[in-house]
Amino acid sequence: MEQGRKEPLVVYTIVERERDGKKFWVRIGAAFRNRDGSLNAFLDAVPVNGTMHIREARAFVEREGSLSIDAEFGVADALAG
Repeated sequence: MEQGRKEPLVVYTIVERERDGKKFWVRIGAAFRNRDGSLNAFLDAVPVNGTMHIREARAFVEREGSLSIDAEFGVADALAG
């Protein structure tokens, strides 16, 4: 990510379902990069597994176009945009 870009990042937690081991990405908040490269994360939920995954936001259309990590694991926020 370029220094100075103000685009928000998305915060996920990856939850593994016990019955079949399938993984789901659950959107739990947003993060913003500071001028010094550090991050501020604003969470709507706290992951019980203690793990967060922060990545650049992608448009829903981009996720639909190719088999991405989101499509592979099933994104719980697919309709959230």
